[in-house]
Amino acid sequence: MERNISVIKDVDGDRIVIVNDIRFKGKRNIDWDEVEQYLKQYVGEFIEIAESKEIIYIGSDLPDEYSGSKYTAKLKGALAKAKANAAQGIPEMIEIAENRRFQENLKRKHDKNAKFGWYRYDSRFAIPVFDDNDDVLRYNVFHAELVIRHSENGKLYLYDVINIKKETSTPLEP
Repeated sequence: MERNISVIKDVDGDRIVIVNDIRFKGKRNIDWDEVEQYLKQYVGEFIEIAESKEIIYIGSDLPDEYSGSKYTAKLKGALAKAKANAAQGIPEMIEIAENRRFQENLKRKHDKNAKFGWYRYDSRFAIPVFDDNDDVLRYNVFHAELVIRHSENGKLYLYDVINIKKETSTPLEP
């Protein structure tokens, strides 16, 4: 599947993944089944985090968790649209991830798939806002947390993208 993604640096030198196409449109409801199908193309891939050189794998559980988690179910409006469209920039969001934090596994259901706990990383992405002529007015920038599980096999797997928040700083100009 073709992806129109770029990584830029903002005025502070921090990297942002730019998602140039709004693939998942809709004023009211996002078709999360469509997002899940889209994410299946990444299963089996692995991406290196530039800062730490850690390898993050994309497992078969990502598409379902990303599109069907409790967090996703609560998303409305612009944040739902942001998460759906961020799916296009998953590899790059992993690549620019930083600020690793550890969390022990507390849920029995994850005893195998997160045997060695969880990591959270910060990442950023931006999606375009279009005018009535389909010209880009600006890009809204979002902060997100990548949830990474440390599996029984010792590998790190992307599990979900959560805590998506629109940054209140000046939006990026096209």
